[in-house]
Amino acid sequence: MPKALGDEDGSDSNRFKICRLYLWPYLAIPINPFGDFVSPMKRSVRPLFSILLLIVFAATLSCRTAVRGGAGVFGLGSIGFESSMLVQTPPETVFNETLLKYAAIDLGEAQSKQEIDQLLEGNFDSLGRYKAFTRWRRFNHRDIRARTSNGVPLLLRSPNFYRHWLSFRRVLHDWSRSKRYQPEIMSELVRLVKHPIDQRNGLAGSDDRYSSCAVVGNSGILLKSDYGQLIDSHEVVIRLNNARTESYEAKVGSKTSISFVNSNILHLCARRESCFCHPYGEKVPLIMYICQPLHFLDYTVCNSSHKAPLLITDPRFDVLCSRVVKYYSLKLFAEEKGKSLEEWGPAHDGAFFHYSSGMQAVMMALGICDRVSIFGFGKSELAKHHYHTNQKAELHLHDYEAEYAFYHDLVESPQVIPFIPRTFRIPPVAVYQ
Repeated sequence: MPKALGDEDGSDSNRFKICRLYLWPYLAIPINPFGDFVSPMKRSVRPLFSILLLIVFAATLSCRTAVRGGAGVFGLGSIGFESSMLVQTPPETVFNETLLKYAAIDLGEAQSKQEIDQLLEGNFDSLGRYKAFTRWRRFNHRDIRARTSNGVPLLLRSPNFYRHWLSFRRVLHDWSRSKRYQPEIMSELVRLVKHPIDQRNGLAGSDDRYSSCAVVGNSGILLKSDYGQLIDSHEVVIRLNNARTESYEAKVGSKTSISFVNSNILHLCARRESCFCHPYGEKVPLIMYICQPLHFLDYTVCNSSHKAPLLITDPRFDVLCSRVVKYYSLKLFAEEKGKSLEEWGPAHDGAFFHYSSGMQAVMMALGICDRVSIFGFGKSELAKHHYHTNQKAELHLHDYEAEYAFYHDLVESPQVIPFIPRTFRIPPVAVYQ
């Protein structure tokens, strides 16, 4: 069974315990029942008090020393011995500065900026098959009454095209300007993700996190276990890239609270009537990270027809996720495989290297949930890549081994995860395989 972080009893392990002192009965001073009679024992009272005070002082000093030193707490008489080891504050983690530096380099940044500039200028011709977007039927129609000199009906733009085009440019411009490294974004995810979903559901935007979240991956290893009921028991269930649940309920559950996708999924949905992209129901929120800047046009077209929230991940969050995964990938490449960091780029598709949808969904859950359970992340030689398809090969632009190392640290030692601020509280995480 996966290991949960934190004290099981919810107690504060850094508190000081109070030592109680019990006086032995035979040290008590006798009380004289006769008023005027002075016992010869009167002279011995003062020495007895002195002895008693010395015992109290010595016991108190020993108690304080034991507590501060992390040893057990000692008492007098029938108290005996109570074992109580205090947990020391772990030392500050020292990260590999070279790996941090390399992880901060975005090999695809120049190409992405060039593509964004071309899109903002209205240049679709250099975008290969995506230039056909401007020729979609919904944006154009041929007027048989107006023809060219060769007799060909003119292709006229729909007014909707220009409305979407202006919205597309505005959203893309704002997104590109916000793209920067700002790790404090982890503490803003409740406001950016949970609040819009709550408000769409008619609820007041609460700053409280969800009590529990299940992030359900698509690995074929899910087929070997019946986690369906356990998954559905969480307050929020997050599923990836519209993976089907029908006929797999016993393995993966049937409940879906949030659909997390990459923008390639919405790009395909945008071709459908009313941009239908709701395999879990029209009221299930869709959260999407942008793979290509052009996909913002899909977003502007589809957002108006979505009944549930259609949210785009904050670009600052994207940058943070990218650095975390790249750090683990570089670390695995250099320290375990013994290769030079200069060789990492050619071995991982360079500018096209990217985190997976599952990794970013887990990062999102860390910011909006009090407890996170991870299902369907992992692989086996006998399992399919995805439980709901026949695909067996992995995508080379992801480093799944690096991401598995990240999940391991979330469970075992979250303090060693780079780039996440120390002020951010990572919730308990459990991985089910």
